[in-house]
Amino acid sequence: MAPLPGAELVQRPLQLYRYLLRCCRQLPTKSIQEHYKHAVRQSFQVHSDEDNPERIQQIIKRAIEDADWIMNKVLLPPENHLLQTRLLEEKALYKKQS
Repeated sequence: MAPLPGAELVQRPLQLYRYLLRCCRQLPTKSIQEHYKHAVRQSFQVHSDEDNPERIQQIIKRAIEDADWIMNKVLLPPENHLLQTRLLEEKALYKKQS
């Protein structure tokens, strides 16, 4: 499940940037929104010189997956702690595989 509709349409870096900023607006508090907006901006600056199309697509795919994970983590109701724990475990496993 993608954090917002339209994730499957993201093909270019600028589209990804706008998509991620829209995701940030869905987060519950202003401080969390600002934290992730800053992270998005930094990530784009770090990868601004990337010119390999395959690598760009990898970055886009990973960024959408990470946004999905963050949205699920932050927006899950407290009664879903078991699901939240499972998401954390899967994220840790995913990071080990990457």
